[in-house]
Formats: sequence, C-alpha cells, structure tokens
Amino acid sequence: MTETDPTTTPPATTTMGILERRRIEAEILKPVYEEMAARLGETMAQEILGAAVAKAAIAAAAAFAAQESNGTSLNSFADLQHLWTKDDALRIEVTRRDDTHFDYTVHRCRYAEMYRSMGLGSVGHLLSCNRDAVFCTGYDPRITMTRTKTLMQGDECCDFRYRFDPAADAGGDASST
Repeated sequence: MTETDPTTTPPATTTMGILERRRIEAEILKPVYEEMAARLGETMAQEILGAAVAKAAIAAAAAFAAQESNGTSLNSFADLQHLWTKDDALRIEVTRRDDTHFDYTVHRCRYAEMYRSMGLGSVGHLLSCNRDAVFCTGYDPRITMTRTKTLMQGDECCDFRYRFDPAADAGGDASST
C-alpha cells in the first residue's frame, strides 16, 4: 500500500473545508513561528515561514493540476474556488469570468478573522494571502494573478484578478505531460 503525503494531497479529496485546514495548520505553525522569531528575529522568521508556505502552495497546486484529466485552464482553476469559499469562508462577488479572465472581490474573509483571533494577524498574509499567486502559477504557469488590496492587511476588500495567456509556455503545467 502506498501512503500519500498529506502536504501535497489536494484538499478536494477530503470533506474538510480549506478554512478548517488552515486553522489546523496555523495551530501547528504558531508555536514554530514564535520559536523561530525568538531565536532568529521577526524578519528571518517571516522569511522562512513565507518561503515554506509558498513551497507548500506550489506542491498543492501541482497535485490539483495532476487530477485534471482534460488539462488545466483558467476555467478549471476557477471551478476550484468553491473549496476556498466553503463554510462561508469568503464572501465574494465575481465581476468577470471567461476563458482569459477571472476577477472577483472578497468582501469578507474569515481566514483573516481567524488569524487575528489566533494572535497571528501579523503573519496571516504569509499563511494565506501569499499562497494565492504562487498557487495559480503552480496549477498552470499560464495563469497569473494580481491583487492590490487585502482584507488581511487592513483594506476594505481583496481584489483578485486572474489572467490566462494561452500562448504562454505551459512548461510547468502538470497536465501537459
């Protein structure tokens, strides 16, 4: 029997919502982060945490992409959104969705609320927000994301703008192999 690595198994294979998954991860990471900050300083601890979370996001995205039997696209990526909004985790307003654009605004983010209530508000952006851009490129390198505002960092909303360039090199796309 082959064991699966839970850090790269996509959350879609479980019934647990991503909000709950992030809460469990944060409970584990909080004392690790606090120890790193005490020994190495806040700046170094945040650099390490950010790098580790980004690598985990890329691995998770690759696992999602590998499950796409028809290949990846912006539409297959957007179809995953329900996993992040499950349990009223995000209240979003989709403003555009087509083959090359997926734009939405987040008006409420329970991820940010949760990190603040756990005393992790100063690193919540590292635990969740910084995953977003690397996740989409890990899923399909033809997808890019821009965001100029986040609720986690005190803005009135998060403005997600995903773009898909079908002419871009899909070299890292797990579905192209």
